[in-house]
Amino acid sequence: MVTLTSSRLLVPVSESFSLRNTVAYVVQQALERARETGSSATIHFVYPLSERLTFDTETKETKTAHTLLDRVAVWAEEDLGDDADAVTIETTMVGTREYLFSPADYADVFVRYARDHDLERAVFDPGFNPLGTTPLLPPLEAEVRRAGLDLTEAPVQRERRSPLLVKRGTVAQFFSLFSVSYFFYLLLAGSVAPFELATGAITASIVAVSLWGVSLTTPVHPIRTTKHLGRFALYVPYLLWQIAKANVEIARVVLHPDLPIDPKMVEFDAAVWSALPVTTLANSITLTPGTLTVDVSRRHFTVHTLTGSSRDDLFDGSLERAVRFVFYGLAAARIPSPIERRKKEEDSS
Repeated sequence: MVTLTSSRLLVPVSESFSLRNTVAYVVQQALERARETGSSATIHFVYPLSERLTFDTETKETKTAHTLLDRVAVWAEEDLGDDADAVTIETTMVGTREYLFSPADYADVFVRYARDHDLERAVFDPGFNPLGTTPLLPPLEAEVRRAGLDLTEAPVQRERRSPLLVKRGTVAQFFSLFSVSYFFYLLLAGSVAPFELATGAITASIVAVSLWGVSLTTPVHPIRTTKHLGRFALYVPYLLWQIAKANVEIARVVLHPDLPIDPKMVEFDAAVWSALPVTTLANSITLTPGTLTVDVSRRHFTVHTLTGSSRDDLFDGSLERAVRFVFYGLAAARIPSPIERRKKEEDSS
């Protein structure tokens, strides 16, 4: 792994397969540098806007930028953990007052920002491509170097154009799959008798060997996984409490002589990312009486609500915040709820 010697870093971001790993790499390097020097490090994550904003208005691209920068900030704070004071994280959009077309335009914006904020080195995600179609990174890096700014490309895995179905797994992934299969077998058996323990171990071994290269191919981080499991253990009783409250409310509505229901389909974009958090939130909404997840497209939710109070609870974002807490940590709770995000959009328009 390439070791960075700078403690003040500029990291341009765009949606990419390798962005999460790039954030982890940069945070790790900044932490190591802070420990070596005994002073804090700084990372500026910047999103370049290709459009020019003539007024302080919210556009589709700025919404995308805010969402991505929020996600990056949550990832960085999760990676910092208890060392949050050692590294300062800044997120912002750049190039908002000009049109960006060529690699030279982007390089000029990045170099100017780096000099204005006394940043020593730019670190590029290998999947960075704000234009989405035309490859930009190689000529952009050449322009940045030509402008005199030190540059490093994060040594993380690039996205495969034709991803393999079967990948090489690690020992940690094998034991993770074995443990999950073994626990599920014993849960279905409902017994820990010697026969079930033996047959469960054999079955789990067969499953782990057969699916080792297909399932759980994402690298396993023991510390991060332990944190997720611990937070999930707190989430389960919270979800059960929400379900119990919703049951009481729906029972009141059903038993009311006027049957005061107000069914309505609602849509919103949840501030959760990747398949597992989205699936967890969708299932949690469905398990809560009065709400039913009808459709999910990436992070856009379509939910059927039975009453006005169930809609209020949904947009209040308590379940969404709880899911973010499980997967991204306590810092993610600061992200506004759906109703707060909607009010912000209305105010800006």
